[in-house]
Amino acid sequence: MKNPPEKLSGGESFLHSTVALNLLRVFVLLIVIGISIYIYTIRDQAAKFAVYGYPGIFLISVLANATILLPAPGFAIVFAMGGVFNPVIVGLAAGAGAAIGELSGYMAGFSGQAIAEHTKIYERIQDWMQRYGMLTIFVLAAIPNPFFDLAGMSAGALKMPLSKFLLACLLGKIIKMWIFAYAGAYSINWLISIMK
Repeated sequence: MKNPPEKLSGGESFLHSTVALNLLRVFVLLIVIGISIYIYTIRDQAAKFAVYGYPGIFLISVLANATILLPAPGFAIVFAMGGVFNPVIVGLAAGAGAAIGELSGYMAGFSGQAIAEHTKIYERIQDWMQRYGMLTIFVLAAIPNPFFDLAGMSAGALKMPLSKFLLACLLGKIIKMWIFAYAGAYSINWLISIMK
């Protein structure tokens, strides 16, 4: 007859939970990296979703913003679609998609395995995150810059509540996408007026 399993002491239980948490973090990081690589490889085909109108713009924006530190086409589609559809709704659809897509950076940081964690710019952004929190996310989401992925990673690493991250990101991304959509709308109107 087998002996009953021994009960784990507090230290062993903590060790097992730490190992499980670290394995989960590595798993999340691998998923995020895999998604980024996949989206980067299909970036040319993503533009085809624009024929589906606002839902297509939303989906393109999700895909374009789900990559981490890899460029994907998003602004060009928003610019072009702003000239075709209502720029207010284009900005809303693209901004909402961008905020959802940026969850990949947040998850990478939350996993504790931030890719750029020891760079000066990451440390500067993390300092801003500790000081200003949601305001940092909002400002970096609202202006075109290559550093938003680092802000998302920092927010995840600092365990910013997901609701606060998404709200600040959504508001900032909508403003930025409105700028691109209206720029597209006005440039199309301008081109039509000079061709007359």
